[in-house]
Amino acid sequence: MAGGQSHRLFEPGCSAVHRMAPECKVAATVAFVLAVVATPRGAIWAFGLDAAIIVGVAVMAGIPLARLARRLVIELPFLAFALFLPFVGGGDQVDVGPLSLSVAGLWGAWNIVIKGTLGVAATSVLAATTAVPELLRGLERLRMPRPLVAITSFMVRYGEVITDDLRRMRIARESRGYDPRWFWQARAVATSAGALFIRSYERGERVYVAMLSRGYDGAMPAIGRTRASRRDWLVALAVPVAAVTICVAALVAP
Repeated sequence: MAGGQSHRLFEPGCSAVHRMAPECKVAATVAFVLAVVATPRGAIWAFGLDAAIIVGVAVMAGIPLARLARRLVIELPFLAFALFLPFVGGGDQVDVGPLSLSVAGLWGAWNIVIKGTLGVAATSVLAATTAVPELLRGLERLRMPRPLVAITSFMVRYGEVITDDLRRMRIARESRGYDPRWFWQARAVATSAGALFIRSYERGERVYVAMLSRGYDGAMPAIGRTRASRRDWLVALAVPVAAVTICVAALVAP
């Protein structure tokens, strides 16, 4: 993968967050998310502080907050079921207008929404400040199994290729008068999906054989071997340490 290859979520910049070693950012993000998940759902003030930390890092990295907020929309389909918890939960009920909602369900919905939002926001900041090759290099330095790193790199590299194939197949169907609007018209779509799978599988085998013929030994060649400094680790881990401190304070608070 070329060193300059990036992705749509990446925001080019020269901030201290951008320059930080990728393994430090990945480890800090994972630790921060775990600390947020461990925070008691009733400690609303703690989640406010966690959100302030994310906003501070985003401002330091020069990421527009409006753009960061728009990226949070991706979680809405995954959080939709949380809206049903107040209606199906048991226990004490509270009247909100004409509705009778479960108190436990309301807290459960709040727990899912706030922790999911903070987790997506943290990973969005990571993606906005770290290019794909750097992310993969960071995962490899964190001892992630090399086959998983290689599979992830190919998913990123060929995701857009497969998407373009799918778009061309859709255009070809529509140019021949096919307009799938009913369930019984799904046969052509299923046939296209099968053809796309076979094409992608065969392309993967050809690429793998080509890589073997060029000396591939299970690991992608490293471009630049600069390791993270102690200062990078101290600065990066300051964020999850603050989140852990907030979590502990929320756990011991009356």
